[in-house]
Amino acid sequence: MRSSPGEKVFHAVNYVLLAMLACSSLFPLLHLIALSLSGSEAIQTGRVTLWPVDFSLDTYKLLASGTSILQAFQNSIVITVTGTILSMLTTLFAAYPLSRPFFYARRRLTLAMIFTMIFSGGLIPTYLVVQSLGLINSYWAIWLPGLVSTYNMLILRTYFEQLPAEMEEAARMDGCGEVRLLAQVLLPVSMPVIATLSLFYGVAYWNVFFSMLIYINDSTMQNVSVLVQQMIQSQSVLQQGQLVQPDAQVHVVEEGIKAAGIIVLIVPMLIVYPFIQKYFVKGVMIGSVKG
Repeated sequence: MRSSPGEKVFHAVNYVLLAMLACSSLFPLLHLIALSLSGSEAIQTGRVTLWPVDFSLDTYKLLASGTSILQAFQNSIVITVTGTILSMLTTLFAAYPLSRPFFYARRRLTLAMIFTMIFSGGLIPTYLVVQSLGLINSYWAIWLPGLVSTYNMLILRTYFEQLPAEMEEAARMDGCGEVRLLAQVLLPVSMPVIATLSLFYGVAYWNVFFSMLIYINDSTMQNVSVLVQQMIQSQSVLQQGQLVQPDAQVHVVEEGIKAAGIIVLIVPMLIVYPFIQKYFVKGVMIGSVKG
């Protein structure tokens, strides 16, 4: 069906507006990348816009050698990977039984979990509980309080409920128990939603900030988010000795170092996303049920 001239104009205007919106969100990232890869003189004179000027990797070299960015990056990986695995396992073991119609009191338990989305214990009571458990200066203080996202659990539970009953019936006829049914039948066809929820958890753990400030007092345990925030808020980063070693021979400006720190913070998630994106568009039930 051919589009009318008015529809063509409407689509063209939409494409232009969406392209402008996409560029407006992309320009700040390009500017940061250009700052982190430019020479100090170009940054000081304000000649850097969207492309690096006097290409140089000095900022990244100095950031790696004169700061705790490598240790913070390692801490962020540990927090993200471990937290995502624990959260996904817990979410899975909560969503599956709540999706079974024969599970006793599943409605009451679901309502109890939804209640936590509306009301919480509050900051001070939560801190006192974490402190009483001896979790201060432990990553368990980051993982345990938010181990299960009720929103993610409801998404996974609804997904399990919408799977064809024929799959479960066929598996039970073959002698599958609950564990085998979940591991060998339901999980393989649930990879799109599991990958999506894993991405949600991963981004949340990678960007965790407030909990780190409250529960982690040891500077050697801080993650990239906290370190970059301290760099950005610092009035004179180079004068505090946090970034430059005494014998450093490379001279860079603070804006370049801060931009490099921000890039180190955001690039890992940009790299991970394309590998998980394929699950977003993959057919969930293709080939799983034969007529």
